[in-house]
Amino acid sequence: MDAPPSPLVIFMSEDDSKETSNGVDEEEWHLYASADYGVAESLENSEPSKEEEIDVEWFDGDDFYQQGDSIDWDAPPCPAPLGIAHVIKIGACDHCLHRIGGRRTQSSGFEGGASLRKEASSRDPGLSDFDIPDLCPLCENLLDDVGNIVERIIETLEDTQFRSMQLGIHIPKDLLQSEDAIRTKHGARGSKPLKASFATAIQAGMLRKIPEIAFVKEYPDVMVTVDALTLRVDTDVRPVFIYGRYEKLARGIPQTRWPCRSCRGRGDGCESCEGTGLQYRESVQDIIGDPVKADMGAFDTSFHGMGREDIDVRCLGSGRPFVLEIKNPKIRETDLGVLESKINSNNPEKVKVNSLKWCHKKDVSRVKETRSEKSYTIRFKIDDAPPEDQIIESINSLSGVVLEQETPKRVSHRRAAKTRKRKIVSISDVVVDDQEIQFSLRCEAGTYVKELVHSDEGRTVPSVKSVIDRECEVLWLDVDEIYLGTKPACNQRRSDVASL
Repeated sequence: MDAPPSPLVIFMSEDDSKETSNGVDEEEWHLYASADYGVAESLENSEPSKEEEIDVEWFDGDDFYQQGDSIDWDAPPCPAPLGIAHVIKIGACDHCLHRIGGRRTQSSGFEGGASLRKEASSRDPGLSDFDIPDLCPLCENLLDDVGNIVERIIETLEDTQFRSMQLGIHIPKDLLQSEDAIRTKHGARGSKPLKASFATAIQAGMLRKIPEIAFVKEYPDVMVTVDALTLRVDTDVRPVFIYGRYEKLARGIPQTRWPCRSCRGRGDGCESCEGTGLQYRESVQDIIGDPVKADMGAFDTSFHGMGREDIDVRCLGSGRPFVLEIKNPKIRETDLGVLESKINSNNPEKVKVNSLKWCHKKDVSRVKETRSEKSYTIRFKIDDAPPEDQIIESINSLSGVVLEQETPKRVSHRRAAKTRKRKIVSISDVVVDDQEIQFSLRCEAGTYVKELVHSDEGRTVPSVKSVIDRECEVLWLDVDEIYLGTKPACNQRRSDVASL
């Protein structure tokens, strides 16, 4: 398998990595992730009383009077020179002066605002008497903290590979409302709101540190949420997904982790599970996932299979399709050929994988929803066997029939009680070995094959039991092949990776 190109690696400080916060819910994220839409509510829609108008007037003369002339509250909006002078007088910081000033300058942000302030002072020397206050009325000095926030993001994501980021901003509603009121009345038409400006400033700061990073609206490598009130930075390293097929070569291994029946995996386990929290020490999920976690520095894995076989059933042939979700990985790119070899050498007598490919989250649902025919080999025994030719003829008579299967007793606790119709596509290779009988069959997805043999007390009609008129005890069952109508679109991931 071709390995992806070597990722771009940027070496940062060797300070101890901070623990990454993963508390951002996928649905909750969209409340904060639209940093560019920023439309604040207008205060003009409210209808305060006469007395209230006096109390909640945006700014009184004392709030913004510093030195020199009084403020002209009827000044035109920016970019008129008088409008820019007015914004300077009410105490806007350089960054806010530039974003609402509506004037093009060679530089932006604080530098752009400083040039506007210098230009305005040359026209009106009296403006130099109006010093910038301790607290900007438009941003409350939030934009002064951009550098600190950028450093926190970098520190949190140290030693984590990523090449794309989605930025979410949470700013208190009252600040957005007051800023929008000033900007709407005194700012230039189309001036950028605070939320979008804050996000843009953070992005610019990140790009100065990591020029290769891309800011995206979907499928980011990391999500970053910034709370403007507390300056808290939360990061969520998004999972990566690997598609493949597994062969289960031994019986007695569940597909996914099986919590202990006694303690249900809580706490430190119990005596029954010897502190493991697991009913079975091994699973297909962990046999595959443990080498992946070690290789990619991941926190954990989730396993998504195209159906599942019983714990006592082997899965052979080309294997069962699955998607492995790797959670909070430090390394997002690795050579899948090398990784496949590591997995197959982990427990070669139990589980092997093949056809590993990078895929996306959407492939999880594709794999789970795909319906596919399967072929099986099953062996069972009977007492007082009839003649061999009669057995063979009776079993072959089930080829092409449509079964009616009520929900089996063994799965009734997790499956809806209903009758399912499933077709037996073909039956072949019937072998009679004294009291033991073996045959192969191909059938529709969702067929309960064990119940086809022993009938589950008449819940499956017809059955091998009904056509040979003998009690049947299943000895073992193997999945020989899983036939895919359409494979999930599992595309190779992009190879350029930035690492902090």
